Amino acid sequence: MAEDSERTQTPIIFAPDTYQYDKFSLEESQLAEDPIDQFAKWFAEARADKSETLPEAINFASAELPSGRVSSRVLLFKELDHRGFTIYSNWGTSKKAHDIKTNPHAAITFFWKDLQRQVRIEGFTEHVNRETSERYFKTRPRGSKVGAWSSPQSHVIKDRQELNALAKKNEERFEGVADIPCPDYWGGLRVVPLEIEFWQGRPNRLHDRFSYTRKSEHDPWIRVRLAP
Repeated sequence: MAEDSERTQTPIIFAPDTYQYDKFSLEESQLAEDPIDQFAKWFAEARADKSETLPEAINFASAELPSGRVSSRVLLFKELDHRGFTIYSNWGTSKKAHDIKTNPHAAITFFWKDLQRQVRIEGFTEHVNRETSERYFKTRPRGSKVGAWSSPQSHVIKDRQELNALAKKNEERFEGVADIPCPDYWGGLRVVPLEIEFWQGRPNRLHDRFSYTRKSEHDPWIRVRLAP
């Protein structure tokens, strides 16, 4: 049985000489005192880099309790303030909604390949107020608004036709409605950071890593360099 398992394994192909992280370095003297300010600087540089076609893409990880089972997915980061990082989604039926209800902690990862940079964020979550969610919902394309009303996100459906029928029903429901309202279960979730790590790729895996940590949102940030 072990031999069969070994025969079916896909080989791992990795040629480190073909791609080295060698564009930039990161020194403590370059860092802002506040990690939110530092992130804003790096994010602006990622948006300005034409090779970074989707700089707002994030991996959003959550964990269900009491099992501790972790799940992750790629989402789009939407808003930043000095309190934290906000995403928008379905918080009624989605898997991440269930996770957050049982465990308010979450993690976000940004990776900008061309800049050879990564930012990791860990913290606790909170739902933004209704006014903020409705404000953002108004900026979405009409089709996305109808989609938010139509998809029982993460629930089992029979086939594509069932989803199309739900969308058609809501298209008819909101026919002639210029301002489609935001569903009660849909809105913003903010990750309030307790740790933000900035990673700058360097040759030979000797990367530069700096972590800002605090025990609570009311504590000052402590910054340290981490071994790669």
